Amino acid sequence: MNTSHDHIVKSYDEELQRLTGEIIAMGEHSVRQLEAAMAALGQRDGDAARKVVDGDDALDACERRISHDVLRLLALRQPLARDLREVLAALRIAADIERIGDYAANVARRTLALNRSEPIPLAGGLAPQARMAARLVREAMQAYATQNAELAHAVRERDAELDALYVGLFRELLTYMMEDPRSITACTHLLFVAKNLERIGDHATNIAENVWFVVRGEALAQPRAKHDALSEQ
Repeated sequence: MNTSHDHIVKSYDEELQRLTGEIIAMGEHSVRQLEAAMAALGQRDGDAARKVVDGDDALDACERRISHDVLRLLALRQPLARDLREVLAALRIAADIERIGDYAANVARRTLALNRSEPIPLAGGLAPQARMAARLVREAMQAYATQNAELAHAVRERDAELDALYVGLFRELLTYMMEDPRSITACTHLLFVAKNLERIGDHATNIAENVWFVVRGEALAQPRAKHDALSEQ
């Protein structure tokens, strides 16, 4: 019995499990940031929005720590096959989560700007889009935690629903601006919020695609479904 080899394998598995745990916690933190940003927007709460902006530093620090751990694993363990895919996916997923946190912080910054204008009735249309974005991130992270390729594929397909919500709100806001030019500044901020939420869905899809790659050992062949009619005009 090669106890030395068994110890090395066990040590590597423990390191990978710890890395996975950090990424799962990071993903949940990014969703909480998004939900807090949307709550601040809905309540026009400037203090809460500032807390979200300040909280983005923790995600940045976590992403740097994970990047360092990944590089150390690559250098010391020299993983191959699925082990290598898992380590590389960890690096990519951490980067996607960090970007999700950035978009949540951007939403909070727009809230601070919106608080200087009169409320826009259409702001309520952001809530369904935000709920869908949060759901996609959570399901992508669940797929990562359980190594569920089918769930990852479902997340990738549902991103089109989020695109459709974005397009619908985009058109409503444009119509509102044309009918009331005084609302242009506030509506522009809302458009940026809507775009940030749409981009969060794209990063959730990136996470899902990395999960598929780890489990199946290949990239998804078919093009990603997009229902973003704005890009076709």
